[in-house]
Amino acid sequence: MTSLPDQDPETTARDALLDAFLSMRTREEMAAFLADLCTPAELRAFTERWQVARLLDAGGKSYREIGTEAGASPTTVTRVARYLKDMPHQGYRIALDRIASAD
Repeated sequence: MTSLPDQDPETTARDALLDAFLSMRTREEMAAFLADLCTPAELRAFTERWQVARLLDAGGKSYREIGTEAGASPTTVTRVARYLKDMPHQGYRIALDRIASAD
């Protein structure tokens, strides 16, 4: 990764982290990296949000049912739903669509 001269240090550091994520080749490597990078609580929160996104995408369940199944708060379910539908970066959508097309 080469940073541009006008990039701020935070952007450069974030890009380095993204490059580290992209360098992982297997689930085992990613699990090891995440175990080193995140606290158990952070990893649980990531897992919970991803489960909520998957359940929202599948449809057919209320927010309350999704929260119960994923062990997520109503606030988390609502936030993930908003990001899935309305936010411009569409990270959840990209991942969900790529996983679906790989099946």
